[in-house]
Amino acid sequence: MSMIEINNLCKGFGSHQVLRGVNLSVEKGESMTVIGGSGSGKSVLIKHIIGLLFPDRGEVKVDGQVLNNLDEQGLNEVRKKFGMLFQGAALFDSLTVWENVGFGLKQHTKMSDKEIRDAATQKLALVGLKGVEDKMPSDLSGGMKKRVGLARAIAMDPQIILYDEPTTGLDPITADAINDLIVDLRKKLGVTSVAITHDMFSAYKISDRIAMLYKGEIQEIGTPDEIRGTANPIVKQFITGSAIGPITAD
Repeated sequence: MSMIEINNLCKGFGSHQVLRGVNLSVEKGESMTVIGGSGSGKSVLIKHIIGLLFPDRGEVKVDGQVLNNLDEQGLNEVRKKFGMLFQGAALFDSLTVWENVGFGLKQHTKMSDKEIRDAATQKLALVGLKGVEDKMPSDLSGGMKKRVGLARAIAMDPQIILYDEPTTGLDPITADAINDLIVDLRKKLGVTSVAITHDMFSAYKISDRIAMLYKGEIQEIGTPDEIRGTANPIVKQFITGSAIGPITAD
């Protein structure tokens, strides 16, 4: 069963057409990664999946519901199915770690502060952090901030986790630790995952399938092994990082 289904998604801003008939389905429990360069439409695509943008044509379904057809209350209910790890972790500087992790619980539940703190402590342990509840974001390394961001993403037990460039800005060892954590959480929690990235090492490691987006169109979808062995010159150039090929540098 498809948890996310995107049919003929078209989106433009003014005269600039960003998405040009994107078709993509993500099965329940699957880990899908969308790769592509800057300006390929990855961020616009993920904003459609969570209902922050709406198509000019086509539709987006989440768990069988067409987002285009929902009112604000219906959209908010669907959004509760999601957790999101933002590119820069996007922690609130004025809140402690546990307050950051429990922010959604504070906003959307009637849990007491003690219950929220206990829940935050549990989620922090799941991402390998203990004893940091009362620290401020400024006290944390880049990798720790990502882990706190991930703990916040799973705080409300989502069915779907969205990852926006999960390894950007991290050194290779820390980035690989985050990749391992993404894989581990998916196994433990059984969530559906959608990541957008240009980091091929990460994409190969965390994905069941990979989709390449280029100039607003899906070029190819396949398993990591199928993508590695692609004959598509656009995909091949991107995954090898070659300057020579149909993709030109900005």
